[in-house]
Amino acid sequence: MEPYDVAISDESIRLGQFVKLANLVDTGGLGKSLIAEGEVKVNGEVDTRRGRQLRNGDVVEVAGVAARVAKPEDVEGDDDFFDEATADDDFDPEKWRNLEL
Repeated sequence: MEPYDVAISDESIRLGQFVKLANLVDTGGLGKSLIAEGEVKVNGEVDTRRGRQLRNGDVVEVAGVAARVAKPEDVEGDDDFFDEATADDDFDPEKWRNLEL
């Protein structure tokens, strides 16, 4: 199983946040449960710490699907990446967060 890359905007991200961001789980609650039950692996090892800090290159696996933490510039075709810190001044981040797809 080859992991797919998921860009993050900071240097690190918590495991509980990443499983949701990478769409490895449908909800944060499910992610919390799976992590606590030992169903999530980080770099091939089971990790039950939701707050574990992941960094560039770490691979997270849930139910046989794997995602790798990546820098935005390392992810090919990631045009949907949004970094609030560099957004246009007239851009409303609240409107973006609440956008229904």
